[in-house]
Amino acid sequence: MGTKINGWMDGWIDREMMKSVYDETLPWDTIVNIAKENRSATTEFILLGFGNLHELQFLPFMTVLFIYVIAVSGNMLVVITVLADCSLHTPMYFFLGNLSILEICYISTIVPKMLRTFLTEHEVISLMGCITQLYVFGSLGISECLLLSVMSFDRYLAICHPLNYSAIMNFRACFLLAAGSWAAGFAVPVISIVMVFRLPFFISNDIDHFFCDLMPLLKLLCTGAYKIEVVTFTFSAFVVVVPCVLTLVSYYRIILTISRIPSTTGKKKAFSTCSSHLLIVSIFYGALIIIYGFPIGNQSPGLNKVFSVFYTVLTPTVNPLIYSLRNKEVKDALRRIAMKAIAFRS
Repeated sequence: MGTKINGWMDGWIDREMMKSVYDETLPWDTIVNIAKENRSATTEFILLGFGNLHELQFLPFMTVLFIYVIAVSGNMLVVITVLADCSLHTPMYFFLGNLSILEICYISTIVPKMLRTFLTEHEVISLMGCITQLYVFGSLGISECLLLSVMSFDRYLAICHPLNYSAIMNFRACFLLAAGSWAAGFAVPVISIVMVFRLPFFISNDIDHFFCDLMPLLKLLCTGAYKIEVVTFTFSAFVVVVPCVLTLVSYYRIILTISRIPSTTGKKKAFSTCSSHLLIVSIFYGALIIIYGFPIGNQSPGLNKVFSVFYTVLTPTVNPLIYSLRNKEVKDALRRIAMKAIAFRS
């Protein structure tokens, strides 16, 4: 049997659950008042990070710091190369530049706090800081899903409909698709974020993670977690699952088209333009499905953290490496820019 408490939350509180958290010998009204005070008193959270790695502080700290520097430098290099070389002023590289900017913001939202968790037994983050981190992280994640889908659509048009590609994928279309991905990403998480921070938290404010992720936060809620899960899953079906399905459909059509190309050279050239993107999509969506595709009660905090590293740290790092090292046009552009820089200094 539940009880609704008006004026401070929307939803029902389970009496037995609340009594299991607070002193069950206390009267129900007292438990409710304590829960209210606890909610209003929650001004900060404690990020537990990788608790079992504190004794090895230096090694994980330097490893993640090195990866972070590589990720930011690599993505910044891609952005500068796309802007500086006129031969890369095409839709494909316009979207790649957007993806690199997104990755810089994405990894910079998570890693600074993550690095601090390696140096301390726990890292304190304010309530507003937690809200901001959760919102920005969620927004950038959704934007990346949409942007990856847009990039797959761009490759689909280029390979499957090459005669109409220039007419369809003009500058205006590219700008609207990229802007729409960013705008939708920052609009969708608002409802879930508001719902989470309107509900009461348990006495414990320990987040068993290295950043303010949605799933560990839901475990701290006294009530309403199921409702938020339903709302989040519903929105995710539109902004994560639908783009993922569209991406898979695009590559299915691309592979069919490539298989009909008579020459082996033509097949290799066509597939080389999309194989890098397909690899990134596989890593990113694979980690997301493992973490967010199962109920919070069935998730292992340790595995959750490991797979979170894949899409929060490793994906932004391998993006520029894969696109640069596997892409002849980018390597040629980098070579031309390096030669111009040397000539300028001379």
